[in-house]
Amino acid sequence: MPPSLDDADERPVDPLSPTPSDTSTLSAVDVDVTGDGAPQDEAPAVPTETRLLRRLIGTRTMLLDAAPGDRLTGWLWALAVTAFAGLLRFVRLGTPGTLVFDETYYVKDAYSLLRRGYEAQWGENANPAFESGDTSLLGFDPSYVVHPPVGKWLIAWGIELGGGPGNPASWRLAAAVVGTLSVLLLTRIARRLFASTALGTLAGLLLAIDGVAIVHSRISLLDGFVMFFALAAFGALILDREQARRRLAVRTAALVDAGLPLGRGPGLGVRWWRIAAAVLLGLCIGTKWSGLYFLAVFGVLSVLWDATARRSVGVRSWPVATLLRDAIPAGLVMVPLAAVTYLASWFSWFRSPDAYLRQWAAQNPDEGVQWLPEALRSLWRYHQDMYSFHRGLTSEHPYSAHPLGWIVQWRPTSYFFPPEVSDLTGDAARAACGANHCAQAITSLGNPLLWWAGAASIVVALVWLVWRRDWRAGAVLSGIAAGWLPWFMYAERTIFTFYSVAFVPWIVLTLTYVLGLIVGPPDEDPRERRLAVIWVGAFVGLLVVVSAFFYPIWTAWVVPYDFWHIHMWLPSWI
Repeated sequence: MPPSLDDADERPVDPLSPTPSDTSTLSAVDVDVTGDGAPQDEAPAVPTETRLLRRLIGTRTMLLDAAPGDRLTGWLWALAVTAFAGLLRFVRLGTPGTLVFDETYYVKDAYSLLRRGYEAQWGENANPAFESGDTSLLGFDPSYVVHPPVGKWLIAWGIELGGGPGNPASWRLAAAVVGTLSVLLLTRIARRLFASTALGTLAGLLLAIDGVAIVHSRISLLDGFVMFFALAAFGALILDREQARRRLAVRTAALVDAGLPLGRGPGLGVRWWRIAAAVLLGLCIGTKWSGLYFLAVFGVLSVLWDATARRSVGVRSWPVATLLRDAIPAGLVMVPLAAVTYLASWFSWFRSPDAYLRQWAAQNPDEGVQWLPEALRSLWRYHQDMYSFHRGLTSEHPYSAHPLGWIVQWRPTSYFFPPEVSDLTGDAARAACGANHCAQAITSLGNPLLWWAGAASIVVALVWLVWRRDWRAGAVLSGIAAGWLPWFMYAERTIFTFYSVAFVPWIVLTLTYVLGLIVGPPDEDPRERRLAVIWVGAFVGLLVVVSAFFYPIWTAWVVPYDFWHIHMWLPSWI
């Protein structure tokens, strides 16, 4: 049987609620055992540590993996939905057999990294030769590229493992692997976030069937890798939150049981999951600079979780305690570690004398930042050029889109619509698609109902964050804040809706969160919950049907033109 939506629990765990100001007298009645912010009477026999754990992480989280069967079930459902996602991503991965959209840059740059160690220039009209497996047009002169190398190295390793340039599936192997693993990550993250195997599985399913996620798992652009590293970092911080709170409960209980004042509260030791998050965010930035916003938002979010934890256990001077014990150490760990990881991602540029601007400092000894070593001075100059390019990118493009419309997929990006297919007539057309006029498309369009419902869910989550002060509402909104809102500062630039793939997991999490609210907590009226589960199940079924309907135009099927046209629900989609 599938996991029941009865696993859902809507109650916040760490609200900003009043807590005891003098923790030297912390007792049973001072500890919130329900997770709703209100002190409850409880038998003093319950250990202080247990009471604090209930307050800091919630009873449902404590019980999530208590039984081996629950842990096994959680993994089996996660692997099942991941296998389904892999099927949608890997079948016909080599179609089309030509470089699509910006694959013409990233795939060839990736192969150049393999063979030259840096991005080198290609000869004229290199795409047909590359697509046939002929790489003789790869030169030695450096090419000016404007994105860091991590995502291109992943593409390169996929090419190497997948059989080389002659196999189109090899160009996209890394994107498909990362896109599939993202479903596994999200399923496990949502399960932990909502303390529910059912909601975790639902979140994974929704990511598995979304069009933006599917398209970017089947072509080699960089934004899918940004999504993956940001999501992995978010998951690491969710685990860090739980681990830190468990430590805080244990160490606070020891002080309370000994009759000692808390002062600023205990230190929490080395935060290994926070360190992992910093490395992952460094890799995210090393794919595209937009990862910087995830570092900023997630870093602040993690410290806010620390602040609410210290306040919840009754630390009197919790703002100062959080600053000294959590915020400053977090900044001193996360920012430098992410920076070092980012710098390390340029390893091949450092070791390639012929790379673009690699010799700039030697050729211009009196220019640049003089106190930096020569190699770093050259890299800094390169970064200045990259920044100038991004700031000044205002060229016209038919699929450029204002970020306000991204959230409802107002102007999706058409990646592939080959004229040789749409121009087929007569017997050739009928043989290709069974009609007199054919079409073949890859359109980066999210499942419309999922994104429209997700947009509405953002409003609900904002209300719940302000009204109920539910930490989970802030968590699901954080990735949207990091991946979407900063683009409003660059609205005059040439930007595209497909950038939204970076935050699609948080659209899914926000929708899943609201569906969990609709189902309600386990102690709701059983008949009302059963009805809510039916409605939610029907809605999810409808989402699956809509994804099945759009799948051919996400994956380059050759279809009748009329079939393609009925998918264009809005004029702005054409």
